[in-house]
Formats: sequence, C-alpha cells, structure tokens
Amino acid sequence: MTDITFDPSRLVDDPYPTYARLRDEAPLTWHDTTGLWLVARHHDVDRLLRDRRLGRVFVPYEPRERFAPWNLLNEHSLLELEPPEHTRLRRLAARPFTPRRIAGLRGRIVELTDELLDRVDPTGFDLMTEFAELLPVEVIAELLGVPRELRGPLRPWSNRIVALYELDHDDRTAQAAIDAAAEFTAMLDELIAWRRDAPGDDLLSALVHADVDGDALSRDELVATAALLLNAGHEASVNVIGNGVVALLERRARLAELRDAADADAMADAVEELIRFDSPLSLFQRTVFEPVEVVGRVLEPGERVGLLLGSANRDEEAFDRADTLKLRRSPNPHVGFGAGIHYCLGAPLARLEIAVALERLLARSDVIELVDAPTRRASFQFRGYRRVPVRMVAA
Repeated sequence: MTDITFDPSRLVDDPYPTYARLRDEAPLTWHDTTGLWLVARHHDVDRLLRDRRLGRVFVPYEPRERFAPWNLLNEHSLLELEPPEHTRLRRLAARPFTPRRIAGLRGRIVELTDELLDRVDPTGFDLMTEFAELLPVEVIAELLGVPRELRGPLRPWSNRIVALYELDHDDRTAQAAIDAAAEFTAMLDELIAWRRDAPGDDLLSALVHADVDGDALSRDELVATAALLLNAGHEASVNVIGNGVVALLERRARLAELRDAADADAMADAVEELIRFDSPLSLFQRTVFEPVEVVGRVLEPGERVGLLLGSANRDEEAFDRADTLKLRRSPNPHVGFGAGIHYCLGAPLARLEIAVALERLLARSDVIELVDAPTRRASFQFRGYRRVPVRMVAA
C-alpha cells in the first residue's frame, strides 16, 4: 500500500515529484478510480509496450447509438487494433508515409513556418495560439489534401475529440466530442468521395487508392486513419513545441547551447531530449491478454495497465540526471512516442515539424523570452500549454 495520491487533475502543472515517489515507493500501484494498474518505471513501461501478452482493447462508449460518431473514429483506428487487423491496416496506411516522402516535406514546412512567423507581432505574441497550434495542423491538412477553406475547424475538432481520452470527463465534454467527430467525419466523407474520382498528389488520395495485393482500406478505415493522422499526428508536435520552448526559455544556457550548435545532428538530439524531458503524452493504456508478471505481481487476463510514459522518461535508472535537460543526451531511449507495434506512425513527421519550428524561431531572433508565466492546458493525458506569451528581438 502507498499513501501517494494519484489525482490527474492535480498533476497538470508538475507531475514529476509524484512520478518520482511512484517509481521509488510504488512502481506498480492500483488506481481505483480508473481501474488501472499504474506502471511507473522505464524498464517496465518499455517492456510492456512491446510485450504481446498485452494489447489494445477498444470498448465502445455507451449508449452506442449516441456515441456512434466518436466510436467510429476509434473502432477502426490503428491505435486500437491488434494483429492481424493492425498488421493489415498499418501495412496499407504506412505505404504513403515513407521516409522519403516525409523528408521531401521539409521545404514546404519551412515555408509554412515562416508564413506563420511573418504574421506575429514579435514584440509580444502567444506562442501556442499564434504559432505552435497552427503549424502542425497546416502541415497535416496540406499533407492530407484538405482545401485551405476547410481547415479552420480542424484544430477545434481535434481538441474536442481527444478530450474524451482524458481519465476523467463530464457529459458536456462527451457531447462536444461526439459532435466534433460527426462534423469531421462528414467533411472526410466528402473529401474521400472527391479523391476517389479525382486523385491528387496528397496523402488522402494515396490512402483512398492504397492497394496491397488487392486489399484496400474501407470507408470506415479511411475515416478512422485520417482522423488518427489529424489528432495524434499534430497533438504531439503542438505540445513538444510548446513544452520544449518553455523548457529552453527557463534554461537560458541550454537555449544558447542549441543556438550555438546550429547543425542537424545537434538539433536532432535536442528534439529527442525535449520529447523525453516533458513528454506530450502522459499515459498509454493496455489490456492483459495472458498472465504477465510486473514488479513481482502476476496480472491476469482482462486487467488493464496505465503505462506512465512521462514517469518512465524521467527514470534515473534509464537516464543519467533524468531531471536535467541535456540536449546532446546519448543514448536516449525515451518512450515519448511509444514503442512496439503501436509506435507512433507520424513520429518522423513530428520530429521534422519540431526541428523546423525551433530552427526558424532561432533564425528569426537574437533574443526570445517569456513575457508572462505560461499557462498549462487543463489536461493530464495530453501534456502541454494553453498559453505561452513571448517576445522576440529580430535577428
């Protein structure tokens, strides 16, 4: 037993002292409110992410008729499927997501980043609403081929849809998620129909016409995959940009180190460390399929675990001086994007977006600094900021 209080609503600002206590005193602890065994240490989290004795089990929300639009986006999602269904869908969905295609986006991402920075008032602007939240949405919308005039609702839809993944939510949040899912699906249906008849050089066209040995994506799979790319595909980027910039601004020596390095390897290492240091996703759930031992206890089929990714990424057993931001950290076996078969499909794109965002912010400014205290978003699951007021002195 432990007297540690794990209340997600109280861990929004700084969960790391609680994570440290869990790793030391209760690396496997029962959380009665959610019915989850919480797993805190890196070794165990990393192992269980890869262990095929556990997997994802999506339980449709009830009543099903009411939650049908939201359930649709999850029942056929890569994130919620296990082999053989997961293997088939990932094989189809990953075909247009090649490293070469992603690398070829760099020039356009730089252009989009500069366009957004051209619009801000450098003497004072909100890094989140005027930059970090816009860039990944523009990138994924352009990648999917969503016309510019239809992009406005994408971020609000995503915010409302993913709010239902929180460990605690109310009925108002649920209805907002249902409505957003229905509206997003309606838009996707129109785009899918368009791209069936008039394919273009975009990811949605590639998904619509994906074919592996005569196998193709169904309509429901297309909708769910596009939704996953929007939601998961930009949430990580938004939050790592915000969390990372704040971490750097609060550690001026690290910011100067990154500015002085100015090479691709240094930036790549910095991106990995920023993902680790203040991870964008706090928890990943899995269900036990076969008996598995965790911290001396055998968990039985049907029991559920909550893998605390943020805690794992601050584990001193896995990372030297884990609470210190070390931009050239190597090795860096973080689990910020998961591991195993559910490793984030969009991780290469997220890394590219984060790197370009940091590069262009540094290139545009001799000085960038906070002008007021940042405000966290009211979310435990998706760790990020709602507001980060900054100013820049132009380079």
